[in-house]
Amino acid sequence: MIRAEPLTAAAFAPFGDVLDTAGTPDRIINQDRCGRFHDRARLDFGPGGRAGISLFRAEPCSLPLTLDLVERHPLGSQAFVPMAAEPFLVVVAPDAGGVPGPVRAFLAAPGQGVNLLRGTWHGVLTPLGPTGLFAVIDRIGPGTNLEEHTLSDPPVIVAAG
Repeated sequence: MIRAEPLTAAAFAPFGDVLDTAGTPDRIINQDRCGRFHDRARLDFGPGGRAGISLFRAEPCSLPLTLDLVERHPLGSQAFVPMAAEPFLVVVAPDAGGVPGPVRAFLAAPGQGVNLLRGTWHGVLTPLGPTGLFAVIDRIGPGTNLEEHTLSDPPVIVAAG
C-alpha cells in the first residue's frame, strides 16, 4: 500500500517541478496588477522536438486506486496544468535500470500542476474531481516518445492520513 503524500516542490524535485504560485511573485507586471511566477518548469523537448499544447479530458478516479501501469516519455518532459481547481493524483517512480523503481504518490491540491522530467516513470492522468480537464505541454516531433510498463505486483494507493 502506498499513501499519497501532499505535493511539495522539495519532495517532487527528483521527478519534476510543481507548478503553483507558492511564495512571492518574481515580478509584478501589468501596471502592478499581476504577479508573475517566472520560469517554473524545466521544460525539455529534446532534439528535433518542439513544444505543443494539447487538451486532455480524463475520467475521474477515486482512492483507493490499484496502479497496474506506468509510462514514461524518453524524448521530452510533460507538464499537466489542470483547467479546473480540482485535486489530482500524481504517481511517479525513479528509473531502476530501464524499469520503474519504488512508486511514490502525490496529491496535487487545487491550483497545482506538475512538469514531469524527461524519462520519469509516471501513472496515467488521474483526476480526482469531476471535470478531468487538463492542458498538457509536451514534445511534438519525430521518434517514439512513449514507453509503458505493466506492474507485476500492482500497489494500491490510498489517501494520506
